[in-house]
Amino acid sequence: MNNSNYLRKSSITEIRTRFDQDVERFSNLETGQQTVIDSSLSIELVTSAASVINPSATELLDIGCGAGNYSLRMLEKIPALNCTLIDLSLPMLNRAKERIEQVSVGRTTLLQTDILEAGLPEEGFDIVLAGAVLHHLRDEEQWKTVFKNVYRSLKPGGSFWISDLIVHDHPALDQLFQGRYAEYLDSLGGPEYRKKVFDYIEAEDTPRSVTFQVELMRSCGFRYVDILHKNSCFATFGGVK
Repeated sequence: MNNSNYLRKSSITEIRTRFDQDVERFSNLETGQQTVIDSSLSIELVTSAASVINPSATELLDIGCGAGNYSLRMLEKIPALNCTLIDLSLPMLNRAKERIEQVSVGRTTLLQTDILEAGLPEEGFDIVLAGAVLHHLRDEEQWKTVFKNVYRSLKPGGSFWISDLIVHDHPALDQLFQGRYAEYLDSLGGPEYRKKVFDYIEAEDTPRSVTFQVELMRSCGFRYVDILHKNSCFATFGGVK
C-alpha cells in the first residue's frame, strides 16, 4: 500500500473520537467484539498462553485496552498483576480502570496516548497484550517501531500476545478468506451489516498478514514465536523474549 492510500485512512483523532462514543458496547465482550470471529476463544487463548509462559508475572501492559476485556481475563489467571493500560480514548481508559479495580489487588496505570508515542520502560513488563489494535498501524516503519519498542519493554522471558484482524499475502487466499468473512457478517446482520463493517475496515484499518508479523517478531529478537489460532481474517499468536 502506498502513502496516498494511507492518507485516505482515518486519522488518529477520528479513531479516538469513534472509540470515545462506543464505550458501552466495548464493555461487553460478546457485543463489543461481535465482528471478530472466535473472539471469546482468542481472548482465552492469549491469556492462557501468557499465564503458562509467565506464571509469576507481576507487570502487564495492555495496548489498546479498550474497556479492559483482555486485562480482566488476564487477572482471572494471575490476580496480583499491576496493569498498565494504553488507549487513545480517555473514556475507554476510565471504564477499563473502573472495571479492573473492582477485581484487582494490583496497581492500575493509565496512559492516554498512541502506542507509537508511548515511552515504554526498558524491561518493564512480563506480559504485553495487543487485542484488535495493531491493525491501525500504517506503513512498515510504524509496525517495526511498535514491535521493537514492545520487545525492548519486555523483561527477559516475557511474552507478547496478539489477537487481530489480518490479511493474506497471496491475493487469491486473501479473496477466499474475505469471502468467508463476508458470509460470517451476513449471518450476523445481513448484507447491510456486512457492508457497514467492510466500509469501516476500508476507512480505518490497515492489517498485515500473520507471516509479516511473525517474521517481524523474529527480526526483533523474539526467540520463540507461535500461532495459537487462525480463522478466516483473524489470528491469535505471540512470542517470547
